[in-house]
Amino acid sequence: MPHLRASKGFGMVEVLVAVFLTVTAILGIFALQSPAWRQTARADYLGRATEIMHRQLESTEVYLMNPCNTAAVTTNGIPAIPAIGASASSTYTVLASGSAAAIQGDASYTVATTIVRTATNDFRVTVTVTWPPLNPTGITQTIFVSRQLYFKAGC
Repeated sequence: MPHLRASKGFGMVEVLVAVFLTVTAILGIFALQSPAWRQTARADYLGRATEIMHRQLESTEVYLMNPCNTAAVTTNGIPAIPAIGASASSTYTVLASGSAAAIQGDASYTVATTIVRTATNDFRVTVTVTWPPLNPTGITQTIFVSRQLYFKAGC
């Protein structure tokens, strides 16, 4: 009866295969790191732009619903109320930090607001937010606003 040799531990081939698979997995994870950071930054810019756009839409809507308001509001980019069939536009810059001057690493957004008066008390408001040079096209949303004439007594 032949004597069976007892083998202990791993052979050189098994060790090399295990090292190769581990290195391949680690390099694969490192290769995904850069695209993940880019997507995170893109999502951050888009989220901030969406918040700025909705804030501008809401403040313009509130401004238009009050029949006492007629002049432009230059501090937040609301243009003067146009005549029937006409339009008015306004553009201003918003910094992501919320400060008056840009700080290091601050993102700058351009907010363009257009009001088109379609009828006596009906308006179409379009807000576009861009953040050049990363996204010169930006995001856009349009709402329709009707004035509330029942509350005009307080003007």
